[in-house]
Amino acid sequence: MIKSSGKLMKSKNLLIFGGLVLLLLAFFVFDLLLGSVSIPWVDVVKSLFGQSDNEIWTTIVRDFRLPKSVTAVLAGAALSVSGLQMQTTFRNPLAGPYVLGISAGASLGVAIMVLGIASVGASSLTGLATSFSLAGAAIAGAMLVLLVVLAVSVRVKDIMTILILGMMFGSGASALVSVLQFFSSESMLKAFVIWTMGSLSSVAGMQLQVFAIIISVGLVLSIISIRMLNVMLLGDAYAKGVGLNLTITRVLIFSSTSLLAGGVTAFCGPIGFIGIAVPHVARMVFRTANHSVLIPGVMLLGSIAMLFADIVSQLPGFEVTLPINSVTALLGIPIVVYVVIKNQRFAGV
Repeated sequence: MIKSSGKLMKSKNLLIFGGLVLLLLAFFVFDLLLGSVSIPWVDVVKSLFGQSDNEIWTTIVRDFRLPKSVTAVLAGAALSVSGLQMQTTFRNPLAGPYVLGISAGASLGVAIMVLGIASVGASSLTGLATSFSLAGAAIAGAMLVLLVVLAVSVRVKDIMTILILGMMFGSGASALVSVLQFFSSESMLKAFVIWTMGSLSSVAGMQLQVFAIIISVGLVLSIISIRMLNVMLLGDAYAKGVGLNLTITRVLIFSSTSLLAGGVTAFCGPIGFIGIAVPHVARMVFRTANHSVLIPGVMLLGSIAMLFADIVSQLPGFEVTLPINSVTALLGIPIVVYVVIKNQRFAGV
């Protein structure tokens, strides 16, 4: 009976995964078709294979739309997996990929690059505020916060204390950003505010390759940690009882989260709510806490959610594009509110 039930559940999950893959492909294609320039779908396909007679359309599809769609897939998977890891590690349904202050650290790095220039009297960002310099600054800031958190985790064993300290480090980084904003020039402040809105369209070419490598390494680490995450569901005492090294486990999970959330923040800006909301959607869809199912599940659902957000942000029929951060917030807030209501014991968090 148990074996039969297990086979039924496995078959059901395979059907769900198959449906999600088809939905992902559909949204990916739809995302390629949309844009400020109307291109017939036949020409979009021809442009992808370099067979279109219109060079402008080929450039738009291959150099702008395709990289943006690939970025959406990678960013959605990264944020969702990092959010799932944080919710499991801290056993808190409202934990997200930025609870350790990683996003705030990345923002501080970018703020120093963009706004710090104003404090020394520079009048232009030419040659400095390139995508690579911003990405490098963001990753450096995220890694700095991570190293501090890892150093604390070696001495502090209580996971909730680490969570609170991570939030404090994030608040400290945000405070420094506010100070830099106060002393910055109007033009530099505008550049930083635009970055904070998030964008999927600024990652292409070599940037996309580097971004893909960072996210791939983070996802591989998350897959390696599947068994550890399953054990941690039962609490630290049980984890120690079965011989799990909590320090090594936290280093692995925090490193994965830093690469995933920090990488997305570095190249796309701070994108919120995907990491908090998608793991809950995955649990409702698959009705399991097994991370061997949830990890690939949130990868697919996160990619689908980010593609959908990108489609909505383009306002089909209009020539304007909404900030991706605003769209993800509007999509994610109802789910977070539902989780808070469903889990009233977390309502005060």
